[in-house]
Amino acid sequence: MISYSDLALMLLFTFMLYLTSKNHLIKLEQLLKDFQLWSDISPSVSAMTSTAPFCCDVMAFEQWLQFIFIPKITELIVLRQPLPTNMALAPMAEHVWQSKPHGSVMITQLQQFDALLSQR
Repeated sequence: MISYSDLALMLLFTFMLYLTSKNHLIKLEQLLKDFQLWSDISPSVSAMTSTAPFCCDVMAFEQWLQFIFIPKITELIVLRQPLPTNMALAPMAEHVWQSKPHGSVMITQLQQFDALLSQR
């Protein structure tokens, strides 16, 4: 039988995980905008249904982050659904942005988010 204090700790941990994840998404969105990687034009419907990892066959990584990843994780948070437990976005960011001026900042942000969701 679970105690009330254990339940309270579990709920607090879950709440903090959602709150911290939402803050990472906000920071990621802001960085995409700061580095002019944010787009006002949505990808096509067919691009949005790509089954390739990160939709790499039809859109840039930053588009995938903006139009697929951020909305999906936001939805999970709002609906209080389980978040990914083994996320690895930073390796893709390293592959795509390593030599770009904004690369290290974006990679670091995604490494921190990966670490947050992988530590549970």
